[in-house]
Amino acid sequence: MSDAGAAPHGRETDSGLPLRPVYGPADAPAGDYAERLGDPGAYPFTRGRRPAGADGGWIQRELSGEGDSGRSNEQFRYLIAHGATGLDVIGDTPTMAWMDPDHPVSAPAVGTQGVSLCCLQDWLDLYDGLPLDRLTLSHSVPAPFAVAGLYLTARRRGVDPTLLRGSVVQAPFYCEDCGYATHMPFELRVRLAVDSIEFASRAMPRFHAFLEDTYYISDGGLDAVEEMALGFVEIRHLVRELVRRRVPVDRFAPRIAILVNFRMDFFEEIAKIRAARRLYARMMREEFGAADPRAWAVNIAAHTSGLTLTAQQPVNNVVRGATQALGLVLAGVQGIEVSTFDEAFRTPSPEGHLVAFRTQQVIALETGVTRVADPLGGSWYLESLTGRLEHRIREMIERIEAMGPPEGLCDGKWFRALFLDAMERRAHQLNAGRLVQVGVNAQQMPEAEDTLLRNVTERKIAPAAPRIERLRALRRERDAGLVAAALRAVCGAAEDRAAHLMPPLIAATEAGATIGEMAGALRAGYGRPPDPFGMVPLPW
Repeated sequence: MSDAGAAPHGRETDSGLPLRPVYGPADAPAGDYAERLGDPGAYPFTRGRRPAGADGGWIQRELSGEGDSGRSNEQFRYLIAHGATGLDVIGDTPTMAWMDPDHPVSAPAVGTQGVSLCCLQDWLDLYDGLPLDRLTLSHSVPAPFAVAGLYLTARRRGVDPTLLRGSVVQAPFYCEDCGYATHMPFELRVRLAVDSIEFASRAMPRFHAFLEDTYYISDGGLDAVEEMALGFVEIRHLVRELVRRRVPVDRFAPRIAILVNFRMDFFEEIAKIRAARRLYARMMREEFGAADPRAWAVNIAAHTSGLTLTAQQPVNNVVRGATQALGLVLAGVQGIEVSTFDEAFRTPSPEGHLVAFRTQQVIALETGVTRVADPLGGSWYLESLTGRLEHRIREMIERIEAMGPPEGLCDGKWFRALFLDAMERRAHQLNAGRLVQVGVNAQQMPEAEDTLLRNVTERKIAPAAPRIERLRALRRERDAGLVAAALRAVCGAAEDRAAHLMPPLIAATEAGATIGEMAGALRAGYGRPPDPFGMVPLPW
């Protein structure tokens, strides 16, 4: 479907789709109902993956993790006591960059933007006393490290790893440009992603080890089309790699999930999610030959947008979170996290978490929006947007894939340029008033009067400094010979391009190696400096 039929009247979506003043039957996309929409729970899953009559609920969770594992464990218990039905853990900056907290450049950031995790004891402390087989445990932590840590924690606790549920983000394409640089080559990043997905598909079959995170790449300014196109480019490459290794598509595809963003363009964001489900279903069935219907229905979870939060008038962020969360429920997602009102300043405070949970609970328990499946289905406007977004996303996927192998685009900084252009575009839109944010370029307020919630938002988080000494003590107490042998095995497996990396990584984690040491061994196996900063030698 093209935009040719639209009659611009000076208004367009945030992605630039021109809009009519009003929509009617002539705007409904052509085609057979079953092929274009289908009932809820049926191919192509435009109307959601749950059948009509099923529970319309979702996993309610909030971004969490702060300080060390013990402090984060206390935070998890607070969240569960206030209604969390799942946990979502994010690592601090050193963890996300595969660095240890005692690395000379880590100290100022330890535990301030997430939880500090670097060894098996951290995983044991993180989930101490929590029911691993009854919670969904989602992670924004380097995927192989998270899979190894969670797998070993379950075994130590006497929990069958096949019962573990949750997810971990895979980010081999874009992490170097838009998140936390790992200083690992593209080939190694993809290999780690594929190995961890393949391992989990056998050893942790209920766990979504293939979570495509389009949230973090889009929260710098990408629009809805760019967000989903880049996500699908990465998904398609990883699926091809798994298929090339002869991993049956019906074994891993039912556990692919997408974590999307939800910004303030209410109907475009709902249409984006519907379009993504339809694109995914057709791709998996018709292109990759999946035969299991569970492999056609992608699980979509979402965060409300951190980019739309403002430091000005932070109470407005409560309204933004509620609006976006309602849109996500109407779109039929499986998990929601509301970015808290204070996330423009810090990781979520207890007060921020509480407001975010109450937002989800009011929507779930008071509004009645889940009483029927896909209540917006059939809207001429929404179905028109869905069709046009699907067309635009597919066009961009084809354009990117026609440009050549993704390794060249990553190493040639093509994606980085796209991210930078998107940030500049958004800044220009705000400065020119084409993008309106209340409190920023509309309805502004003198700073002296902007005091509501300031006592919470401006509270500081101190780095978890004692953690560094505890790690040094662990190094002194562990079996140094056993650790060195395990790290040499990781390095040897990395050098052997046909070897599977998960067995030696799991063995090294169990022996007491740290994430920074394992990253150094992996880089050394690819001929790279073990420490990209040249400050820490390998321990063998």
